[in-house]
Amino acid sequence: MSKDLNAPVVKIKVIGVGGGGGNAVNRMISVGCKDIEFINLNTDIAALERSQTPNTITIGERLTKGRGAGANPDLGEKAAEETIEKITDAIKDADMVFVTAGMGGGTGTGAAPVVAKAAKQLGVLTVAVVTKPFAFEGAKRMAQAEAGIEKLKEHVDSLIVIPNERLKLLTDKKITFLNAFQEADEVLRKGVQSISDLITMDGLINLDFADVSTVMSNAGLAHMGVGHAKGKDKAEQAAKMAMSSPLLETNISGAKGIVVNITASLDIALDEVNDAVAMITGEAHPDANIIFGAAFDTNLEDEMVVTLVATGFDSDKRGDYRSKPMPTAEQTENGTVDESDDIDNIISMLNSSRKTNTDRY
Repeated sequence: MSKDLNAPVVKIKVIGVGGGGGNAVNRMISVGCKDIEFINLNTDIAALERSQTPNTITIGERLTKGRGAGANPDLGEKAAEETIEKITDAIKDADMVFVTAGMGGGTGTGAAPVVAKAAKQLGVLTVAVVTKPFAFEGAKRMAQAEAGIEKLKEHVDSLIVIPNERLKLLTDKKITFLNAFQEADEVLRKGVQSISDLITMDGLINLDFADVSTVMSNAGLAHMGVGHAKGKDKAEQAAKMAMSSPLLETNISGAKGIVVNITASLDIALDEVNDAVAMITGEAHPDANIIFGAAFDTNLEDEMVVTLVATGFDSDKRGDYRSKPMPTAEQTENGTVDESDDIDNIISMLNSSRKTNTDRY
């Protein structure tokens, strides 16, 4: 039997749970993510009909009649449990599973922990990337989201939480209500894509699945960051951006496990690579396990991209979150929170006429 040499060595699957997770999956597909298999899972049949992946699972048809979970996490959980055999069958051959969901509603909040538990029980490296609601969505939705996140944390190897409220920090430009939700989808996409790229992309110093697994397996709360910069201080600026994303409640202070990958143009100086990695290791725990990778990209001109995954925070032992305060507008203007050209590009893209599903959860 011949072997397909072009087939990915590591099978990565992304499961969008509910409306928020489904939107994130659809966005990833629309930008052409490689070496990833996508699955959308929902109680709402109408939402699945708009899915950009043919791999869909309708959960809880007996319970919900395909009409959604009505913002009831208990119903979302029972719906997933009703369909657990289909879910397990869909992920049993995966090496790594990302569970993406918008927390706070019914399906995403209730079903995501069930999906994660099924993957973890199969021995699959399981990572969740989820959002928390905007403040204007109300206290009840936020409370449901927090409860769902706590339950999800019990069934994943690593958990990355993105509060939608922090999207306001990305830019001082006015964006529409719809675009704000779309930008949350883009954040989920970047989180999943950056981690999967670490595994699948070739480099001068390759990172592989074992490297990522070493840092992310049974790790609890995780920090993911992507930073990029050009010019004289690109190493420092890219590292800073990756270490302290305004979108996350985490930073890398005290992290005991770090995967860092640097992608740059062919003329990158050794000192610049050293400066970027030194900044990161300086913030980590003194005995941290640092796994380093490097790759060249001929499309980059005088630019460095730093991709970072950090885990092993002391706060995980207590079951709480290592949070950082919301930056002030003055701090943002003074550079404490980096504002990147990438975000401007995202906003331009989101203002295009492409139709996007607005059924969030």
